Amino acid sequence: MPVARASSDSSQAAAEPVRRAPGRARRGSSQPAGRTDGRSPAPVLVRVTRSGIEESVHRGHVVETDADGRMLHVLGDPDRLVTLRSTVKPFGLLSLIEAGGVEAFDVSTAELAMMASSHSGEDLHVRTLQALYRRARISQAMLGCGAEGMPLDALTAARLARDGEKASPVRHMCSGQHTVFLLLCRLRGWDPEGYWRDEHPSQVAYREAVARAFGTTPERLSLAIDGCGIATYAFPLREVARAYAMLAEPTSLPATDPRRSLAPGLALIRDAMLAHPELVGGTRDRLDTSLMKAVPGRIVAKAGMEALRGMAILRGPRTGSFDGPSGLVVKIEDGDGYDRGTWAASVEALRQAGLLDGSALRQLARYHRPVETDPHGRIAAESIVDFQLAPVGELIG
Repeated sequence: MPVARASSDSSQAAAEPVRRAPGRARRGSSQPAGRTDGRSPAPVLVRVTRSGIEESVHRGHVVETDADGRMLHVLGDPDRLVTLRSTVKPFGLLSLIEAGGVEAFDVSTAELAMMASSHSGEDLHVRTLQALYRRARISQAMLGCGAEGMPLDALTAARLARDGEKASPVRHMCSGQHTVFLLLCRLRGWDPEGYWRDEHPSQVAYREAVARAFGTTPERLSLAIDGCGIATYAFPLREVARAYAMLAEPTSLPATDPRRSLAPGLALIRDAMLAHPELVGGTRDRLDTSLMKAVPGRIVAKAGMEALRGMAILRGPRTGSFDGPSGLVVKIEDGDGYDRGTWAASVEALRQAGLLDGSALRQLARYHRPVETDPHGRIAAESIVDFQLAPVGELIG
């Protein structure tokens, strides 16, 4: 089982510039998906059983660090390169905050949460964004995120279909993130046309904020194309965990750390997400929202596509000896199209990290051990966690 090396500039290694072919995004790695540079296969995190018969397994990685990058727990490969996808959103939002956008547009905490979200496209999400658009005098017709497969919320999608209404881009789960670019254009006087292109100044500003949050420079970022048409960025899991640890308690960074200047903005984003968990995800079947409601004020959870989840654990009592802020990241290797592996592994990792027990686990039971039922309500299959985290000190001591 691979464990952390004693020291590593993995942020720099992940951010090596990749030569770009015309019309193509720079890619973070030439390694095929699921490969880890010849290392052993990722460990099994979740087993799917049907009447006691193992049907499937979900392999993956779990990494927990503090804001300095010190490894607390690890299972699998902490240097596994991943694209951030929607886990980047709390950090990219810094671009608008540092440009003065909160003051310029009188942005509320609910609206901040929306711009860091992957929302379900419910009416409350649409209303929240539309109020901001009216105040900022921008049109939702400018959104370039598309609307394919949206909204995520099944009941809202069924209602729209019943009424013969086609979902507009504002119901896309990434419309909040795209709102950041439109507001930057409005604030700076930039032409919003093609705001989703890498070279557009709003993308440049967003990229600079992400680079600072991850302790690197824009030139060293490895880019790829996200599903909503904008850039995403590649980092090792240990660096994603470190960024989320910083989100948990931005002021924990020493004054000499260049990232310390981001602390006020990150604290604003963290508190907005904590205050509005339904806006970060949705009111139904969204684990990020359910986690934040199960342990109020203790965790910020943010999923990304292809079964990646970043979790910022705030300071406070846990079972075990560690009670400081940390970042915990879970990655399922197969992309987990059913969510069952990511759900189960995320809840179990938090339990083993000492954050969840008792009533919180009961609230999260349907995520912790997802089941498939037949038409008569009988349990046909279950997803069962099967891994054990150990403190890194025990692994290498």
